[in-house]
Amino acid sequence: MSQRYPGNIVRATPLTPTGPFQNGAAPGIWTLDQAQYWLRQGLWPIAGNVATQTLAIFALGCTSGGVVTTRNKYTYSGDVVSAGGAATVATAYGSAAGTGSVGIFSLGRNASFTPLTTRDKYTYAGCVVGSATAASATTSYGSAAGNSAVGIFALGSGATGTVATRDKYTYSGDVVAAGTSASSASYAGAAAGNSTRGIFALGRLATCCCVRVCTRQKYTYSGCVVTSATSATSAASCGSATGNSTTGIFALGNIAGWSTTRDKYTYATDVVGSATAATASSRSGSAAGNSTFGLFALGCASGARVTTRNKYTYSGDVVGSATAATTASRSGAATSDGTTGVNI
Repeated sequence: MSQRYPGNIVRATPLTPTGPFQNGAAPGIWTLDQAQYWLRQGLWPIAGNVATQTLAIFALGCTSGGVVTTRNKYTYSGDVVSAGGAATVATAYGSAAGTGSVGIFSLGRNASFTPLTTRDKYTYAGCVVGSATAASATTSYGSAAGNSAVGIFALGSGATGTVATRDKYTYSGDVVAAGTSASSASYAGAAAGNSTRGIFALGRLATCCCVRVCTRQKYTYSGCVVTSATSATSAASCGSATGNSTTGIFALGNIAGWSTTRDKYTYATDVVGSATAATASSRSGSAAGNSTFGLFALGCASGARVTTRNKYTYSGDVVGSATAATTASRSGAATSDGTTGVNI
């Protein structure tokens, strides 16, 4: 079969399609044989084949002007930050989890500081925002982790106070059911995990806002089994977390004030060790990433909202600068279009 004039366009340089994802291109007129040839090479654009591990979506949360609907789209290639699809309600203190194609954002509290049940579904292809199935109760200061089938949302603090409740969000059909509860009512925690389990740092207990704990729980998705996980190196709250298939990086947040401390949680052995510190003492941030690195929005650094983001490269535990947010903010939420071995 001749590939002399691919696309039936005479040119000095042969044309190669830019697949296999649906946003690729194959300009010109192609025979079926030519299309099949490039399909076998993995270079023909395929409708519905969406690239993953390319971007993260950060809901900014609370700015100096109050809560906002603003979301930033962080494209990993080139570290480019642009506008993402806005939230349906201006909120902060939310949480997020998702798959390689959609992210589910639990919105948190609105401008009147009222906790909501509202969740948004963010489709990464086209940055389309729609309604997701609501939480089982009002929620804020929660945390979330999941795999390609389900997301587990710890509800945190709602209209009736702090709870141990967790929702199980099944992405197929957008079904919300009861997940296994935490061992204690808690809020302002953080979570990360891989394809089989999520590690939930409880944060603060309901008894008093000053009671920070180092407690972590392991949520095994098969059977919704909750067991003890290895504790944090310090009692902490208002942290953030993300990771890959082997380790989770937990920014502890508020220990006895803002901190730079991060823990590395190795899932296979449940070993907790030191991770490379943040570039500034901070709390109330958010985090997302892919299998190579995690992006940490620092949130509130030494008392002030910041635009700063760190890039945490898992190989070598290297921390560098990431492209800043468009607005200084804290108490946001983030998720990404998949991490191999976690949710794709």
